[in-house]
Amino acid sequence: MNRVAVELEQEVVDFVRSLPPQPRQVSRRALKNLQLEQGDIRPLEGELEGFYRIRVQRYRVIFYYDLRRNQRVIRCVYAASRSIVYEIFAQRIRELLE
Repeated sequence: MNRVAVELEQEVVDFVRSLPPQPRQVSRRALKNLQLEQGDIRPLEGELEGFYRIRVQRYRVIFYYDLRRNQRVIRCVYAASRSIVYEIFAQRIRELLE
């Protein structure tokens, strides 16, 4: 089975470290399984088209695929609680595009 390289932005690392022990362990396992592209992965729509999310309990990690030297790389760029993740990430994208 092909593995995909997974890279985590520092913000994602910090978020996972801030979680209580049980969700932190589940999140680390989910990020490791992302190498095999396993988990509850869905493409995002609208202004977040081109990004994907993986669901980890009540949290979401947003990522995109990058192509480097003919190898796909998963770049995890943002993580937060389901209740705020899309709203805040969309705002960040809008600010970057301004």
